[in-house]
Amino acid sequence: MTTTLSAALVTAAAPLLQPGSPATSGTVPNRGTTNTPTGGSGQLPQAAWSLGEWIGYSALVAISVLLTLVALSTLWWMLHAWRSRDALKATRFSETPRPAAHRFTLLVPGRHEQDVMGQTLDMLATQDHPDFEIIAIVGEDDPETDAVVRAAAARHPELIKVVVDDTAPKNKPKAMNLALQYATGDVVGVFDAEDEVYPHLLTLVDSRFQETGADVVQGGVQLMNFKSSWWSLRNVLEYYFWFRSRLHFHAESKFIPLGGNTVFVTRERLEWSNGWDAHCLAEDCELGVRLSADNAKVVVAYSPEAVTREETPPTFASLLKQRTRWNQGFLQVLGKGEWKKLPTRKQRFFARYLLTMPFIQAATGLLIPLSVLMIAFVKVPTSIALISFIPLAPTLMLLAVEIVGLGEFGRLYKEKVRVRDYVKLVLGLIPYQVFLAAAAVRAVVRHVQGQNGWEKTEHTGQHRTPAPEVVGFPNAVTEDDTQSADARELQTTGGTR
Repeated sequence: MTTTLSAALVTAAAPLLQPGSPATSGTVPNRGTTNTPTGGSGQLPQAAWSLGEWIGYSALVAISVLLTLVALSTLWWMLHAWRSRDALKATRFSETPRPAAHRFTLLVPGRHEQDVMGQTLDMLATQDHPDFEIIAIVGEDDPETDAVVRAAAARHPELIKVVVDDTAPKNKPKAMNLALQYATGDVVGVFDAEDEVYPHLLTLVDSRFQETGADVVQGGVQLMNFKSSWWSLRNVLEYYFWFRSRLHFHAESKFIPLGGNTVFVTRERLEWSNGWDAHCLAEDCELGVRLSADNAKVVVAYSPEAVTREETPPTFASLLKQRTRWNQGFLQVLGKGEWKKLPTRKQRFFARYLLTMPFIQAATGLLIPLSVLMIAFVKVPTSIALISFIPLAPTLMLLAVEIVGLGEFGRLYKEKVRVRDYVKLVLGLIPYQVFLAAAAVRAVVRHVQGQNGWEKTEHTGQHRTPAPEVVGFPNAVTEDDTQSADARELQTTGGTR
């Protein structure tokens, strides 16, 4: 039996023990080729991707690259002001301002702002600068705000003029262009109807003009009501990093989209630009682009105590409309093409990148659902899966910077930041990015459809605390400015009541 078994084994092994004997490839294992192709590892290769897989995988890669680039650039700009102690100090207003040398005209447009505009005008009237005027602009179809504005003008007849806006359709740049006809200052500043303005701001801005020879001085604006909702927290931090750091970067790069208020422009430059673009939904950005293209000198100054305080939009729908309007305005500025006149390639690159951000966010927003479906229901190749995780690193760095920024915001503005606020900040990261993408998609759709109507943001005074009524005081004015309140009203409104 043993002999039989040994013979059988020798017979089975014969082809391997006799290499010189002829054999066919089909009967010899581990020799030659087979009918089934194998990879270098001996395993079956992956089948060629279908058209749907190519589209899906490409979407994942595109999203990953876009999110990474956006996160890295945002992180760089957010930290610009903190690159050194001296750089941070240079962003502030002067601690020893020079004596006044300019006359200011402050424009305050308001539409259906009867709840907040009266207090804003009263606070502006307390500025310690010796030479300024306030022009409040109100629509002829807005009797509630008109009554509040006229009451404020009666309390401060030496300072406040009332201009009635009878244009149609109404928007902010049209109202300001109308009021500009009655301005007497050599520097024109813009404020919103709900603003809380630092009482020494004009003195600081006046000094900044003298110190730098600027054509434009952009002051700081800060949303305050970070405890109102999960998204108001993120909105507050956006403003903090934008005015505290990013605008300084853009000013140094000589391309800057100006802010919508607490911005001061010389009368000479406004006459050169014919005021603001009456058809643009981001008239502040548009003016900044044209001034940058003409090599105007723009200076940004941010001192925490001197910022203009505002509130976040009171509802999520209102925030969506506001962000849609801004994005759509950027698209209008992009299409207008004034940025192409910027003198250097670097400036044009920054301009193109910033103005196309709505397109980038919209594309990302449209691809996100596709990516989620791919991850949930499709087995993604390892290489594609690894690429999709690349944006995680800069995103986590951004989140860390935001956490530190929230703590600094609380210290600067004497606001108690609670543990729950940090939790909301972390948990709101992804939902807020989805919201930004949705607002960008909506802006692109409206822009393509030619829907350029002004969607107003309502204000309720969430950033304000109860305080005694502010009483105005006489200020230094010229002889021509001491005319009676009735005469001034007739001059500026054409007798319309």
